[in-house]
Amino acid sequence: MNGIKLPKSLALNILLGILATVVIVFLFLQTLNFWTNHGEYLRVPDVKGKKLEDATQFLEKQGFEVIIQDSLFQDTTPPLQVIKQFPEPDATVKVNRTVYLTINRAIAPLIDMPNLVGMSFRNAELELRAKGLKLGDTSYVPDIAKNAVKDQVFNNQTIRPGTKIAMGSTIALVLGAGIGNELIPVPDLIGMPYLEAVTLMEANGIGLGVVLPDPDVRDTSASFVYWQNPPRFNDQRKLNLIRMGQMMDVRLSVNKPERTDSLPPPSTIQQEF
Repeated sequence: MNGIKLPKSLALNILLGILATVVIVFLFLQTLNFWTNHGEYLRVPDVKGKKLEDATQFLEKQGFEVIIQDSLFQDTTPPLQVIKQFPEPDATVKVNRTVYLTINRAIAPLIDMPNLVGMSFRNAELELRAKGLKLGDTSYVPDIAKNAVKDQVFNNQTIRPGTKIAMGSTIALVLGAGIGNELIPVPDLIGMPYLEAVTLMEANGIGLGVVLPDPDVRDTSASFVYWQNPPRFNDQRKLNLIRMGQMMDVRLSVNKPERTDSLPPPSTIQQEF
């Protein structure tokens, strides 16, 4: 039985088809290497600490793409400065790899001012740090609670809890100095307007304790002191003494009381020092 012989033209076409397939596969592989930069690697440069614009231009010239991944706020870092990068510096990656940057915000975010009054100095300091705020100057006022926060101050004014404030702001604290060793005579507050009595106590380093307004008092600023504790004089008609930092309690009335026995005759006044 004779073998089947293909026409020469058909055999030539099959051979050309096989050859064309081999050439196409070869060209495809070469093109794939070109487009994927096979075997081409770059070392990631360190752009931390550079301005965003400078870092972007530098990376793009090196053959990297740049994407801003995140932004933080650091008051000690210039605005729009690169804080972090990924991949890390000196990492080996392929050409056209993307570098993700974390930058410092240009504008500080607003936060709620915490309530520090009543905290110890140490706890207040930790709370400020946790909120991204700075501790400013500290001052002291006579108060029985030593090193307790009595006031929180921003730009020389008391700042209320919950007030919006820029992260990184500086907060000054007023602290209690504790009870002093010096004894002073108890001031006479009877008949004084309430606000004047408070001012007098503050001037003498005495804290305001319990305030008990009468039922008809609607506005304490328009009321008068008619009772105080400790009183000006004791049962032996001697001046009572008080230490700086201690407190006085008062009762308030809408009517100004008459001064009856708050000032005994001069001959009976005795001081204990």
